[in-house]
Amino acid sequence: MHLAYPTVVAALLFSVGVYGVLARRNAILVLMSVELMLNAVNLNLVTFDVWYRDRLHGGQVLTLFTIVIAAAEVGLGLAVVLLVFRNRQMIDVDRLRALSEDAEALEAAPRPAGRVPGGGEGTPEPAPEREEAAP
Repeated sequence: MHLAYPTVVAALLFSVGVYGVLARRNAILVLMSVELMLNAVNLNLVTFDVWYRDRLHGGQVLTLFTIVIAAAEVGLGLAVVLLVFRNRQMIDVDRLRALSEDAEALEAAPRPAGRVPGGGEGTPEPAPEREEAAP
């Protein structure tokens, strides 16, 4: 096996991942792009481990550590994305630069019907007050 083939594939994977991180606005797609970059690193680790014929298989061990770290990163990243979506009803990375919730951002963000701004999920909106006509 030539060393160039898997190295070129890993470089292409890493390039697609970098493009996805820089060009995408959706947080889920950014997480997937980071995963592509980690898989490119894993491919290089295994390739050079096989090329150098390491008896301890250090590249494969490092690949296992990278896979474990990637799994933890995906779990925490998806938890953060879900919490941000619950609070702000969007996961656009460019609009999430500020951590504070100012009044302009809350008024500008569209809210789905049936939700109260301060209430939890499934909380019904309060009924509008009726003016009773005098008899």
